[in-house]
Amino acid sequence: MRDVSVIGIGITKFGELWEKSLRELGLETGLAAISDAGITSKDIDALYIGNMAAGSTLQQEHVSALIADYCGLTHLNVPATRVEAASASGGLAIRQGYMAIAGGFIDVAVVGGAEKMTDVSDSESSYTVSMGSDEQWESQAGATFASLHAMIAQSHMDEYGTSREELSAVSEKNHYHASLNPMAQFPFQVSGEAVSNSGMVSSPLRMLDCAPNSDGAAAVVLCATDKAKKFKKESIRIIGSGQASDTLSLHHRKYLNRLPAIGIAAKRAFKSCGKKTKDLDLIEVHDNFTITEIIALEEIGIFKRGKAASMGFKGETRLGGKIAVNTSGGLKARGHAPGATGIAQVVEIVQQLRGEAGKRQIKGAKIGLAENHGGTAATAVVHILEADTCQYQDSGER
Repeated sequence: MRDVSVIGIGITKFGELWEKSLRELGLETGLAAISDAGITSKDIDALYIGNMAAGSTLQQEHVSALIADYCGLTHLNVPATRVEAASASGGLAIRQGYMAIAGGFIDVAVVGGAEKMTDVSDSESSYTVSMGSDEQWESQAGATFASLHAMIAQSHMDEYGTSREELSAVSEKNHYHASLNPMAQFPFQVSGEAVSNSGMVSSPLRMLDCAPNSDGAAAVVLCATDKAKKFKKESIRIIGSGQASDTLSLHHRKYLNRLPAIGIAAKRAFKSCGKKTKDLDLIEVHDNFTITEIIALEEIGIFKRGKAASMGFKGETRLGGKIAVNTSGGLKARGHAPGATGIAQVVEIVQQLRGEAGKRQIKGAKIGLAENHGGTAATAVVHILEADTCQYQDSGER
């Protein structure tokens, strides 16, 4: 297998972007990533697009052809493929591009993700997100996406003593990080008390425990590492990649308070590169709800099971703590555009490893991990990225 590098990145601000269409968002980030990589359209061997909801929210399927057409790649007949795995669509699109390059089938791939979630009502948007769960046994029975995660949260609280204040600390921390990120949907701080007193959504989860349904897009250019210097002096290698699946419905699982596919995907990613959790400088995890950040950190092995919540409450996952988690602001505060989320996580890791993260920069960052999952982690994807030591910027905060 060949080594694969990220040589270009692009991202939009996430939020209620009513003035921009899906195709405009995809074009904006695609062109930004291509420009950053220093490539031309003739260098592109394949296009992969992560998208979950266009068929539901926009009545637009065949999104890969749409984006390829609007980006001006059809005259070159560049093959374009849509990847869908609920909220893991973006991370899985990166994995598809990674495997195609690693396997020697292509040299350069543009991987983008875009979503428009606010052109419909809140109820329609929420119902679309719930399509990532089991329609027959969960959605039709009245289980919303929030209520499924509420059951997960309550089970974790019952078994490990996770407190309301510890859940709130996750949101408080991610909003602090987002206040340092100009591309975040909610670039402002909130107090733990405000989180705890926000409106109830599904007990024990409150409004500020939940990520928004956002518009937004992100893109990366992947290239075989041995060819990357043709385009860019500096690149960030994807040194590990792992994917795993679990049952779609919660009632088929042995434990309600665990998301094992995340741990298995992480183990596979670590095994593929020979790294361990102690080697990581930062992590982006899929915090669509505060409880999922806590469980993801336990599944990956950053903290022992039942300990992540208390460690976060003590500030160990904040900039300046033991390990910075979700320096972008995470899904909670940067925003959550399902098809783009997994790619936005990798963009954040690349910015950190390049030393380009501004006020939220981690000093000496060399290795980062991105964890993206769909549904209640029925699909999980993990990527580990590394900067060459000669590239890395010694600036910012650890």
